[in-house]
Amino acid sequence: MTDSPTLALAKYLISRQSVTPEDAGCQDAMIERLKALGFEIEVLVFEDTTNFWARRGTEAPLFAFAGHTDVVPAGNLDQWHTPPFEPTEIDGYLHGRGAADMKGSLASMIVAVEQFIADNPNHKGSIGFLITSDEEGPFINGTVRVVETLMARGENIDMCIVGEPSSTEVVGDVVKNGRRGSITGDLTVKGTQGHVAYPHLANNPVHQSLMAIHELATTEWDQGNAYFPPTSFQIPNVHAGTGASNVIPGEFNVQFNLRFSTELNNDMIVNRVVETLDKHELDYDLKWTFNGDPFLTDTGALLDAVVDAVDSVNQTKPALLTTGGTSDGRFIARMDCQVVELGPVNATIHKVNECVKIDDLEKLTQMYQKTLENLLA
Repeated sequence: MTDSPTLALAKYLISRQSVTPEDAGCQDAMIERLKALGFEIEVLVFEDTTNFWARRGTEAPLFAFAGHTDVVPAGNLDQWHTPPFEPTEIDGYLHGRGAADMKGSLASMIVAVEQFIADNPNHKGSIGFLITSDEEGPFINGTVRVVETLMARGENIDMCIVGEPSSTEVVGDVVKNGRRGSITGDLTVKGTQGHVAYPHLANNPVHQSLMAIHELATTEWDQGNAYFPPTSFQIPNVHAGTGASNVIPGEFNVQFNLRFSTELNNDMIVNRVVETLDKHELDYDLKWTFNGDPFLTDTGALLDAVVDAVDSVNQTKPALLTTGGTSDGRFIARMDCQVVELGPVNATIHKVNECVKIDDLEKLTQMYQKTLENLLA
């Protein structure tokens, strides 16, 4: 039995060992297909990362698909049922690294556009593809750099679907119409090292800072809103001491992260943390990493088109959620762009034996194609 166009392309992409930031030829395969459809291609290489921007048409609105060809490492190969970069069909599922995150989505995007253009060669507006090989890595030279390049020349995307695996039980049951922001603080509280038997000759930074840390951890940052849960403050890493039981540490290192709603912004968080630390009269250094602002698409033509497309395939409307981590959608949203995420079930992403239901890939292709028809036919 011959593979469908979507399945065949998904298998090819999975077979390429494109571990971040390597692309391993995935983008070349996509570019070849898009060139045949009349897309103008711009390959954008920044440091170790290969990206491309493709566009068909010059008129507004500009609708784009966004995604990444890179995948996370396979991990322990002995735990895989099949080799991670040998796409394998098992009981209706396609197995392989990237099957769900997100080479299956990329295949569905390409085939959906091919089918849409075959039916609508003179479609309205423009179609774009923003593809990177640096989403699973440090996300420094990928989508953010492409967005900066496009914005600098006044080429702004109006509507975008990011192919992240958004679904929970069946493809399309969840559409992510926003994401929380993320900010990380690396705090070093300074003290004076000394012998535990002579605490009056030392200054224990752990003791000094616990009240401030407790206050930050129990603060009600906001109450969330209709789309976002309340902001969450979490401490993933702490470190102090030399490992010896008789030494008072000279420093206490605390790393914390806040996932925050549209009720807050980076400046508000920074100011509140600094006020708390200063109130407790700590001697400290604090380094911030701004991982991304929150974004929300709660109305508009894109959301209407995607909800209708999912309903037409599944005969049920998707839930609109903003849960989960960050995605490259946060960079694209800077264009004042309507952004949603629609992709496969996420149950196996980043795990051994990653897989996607083959029928879901066909449905996802239909959803993408129907969205295009709703917007540009």
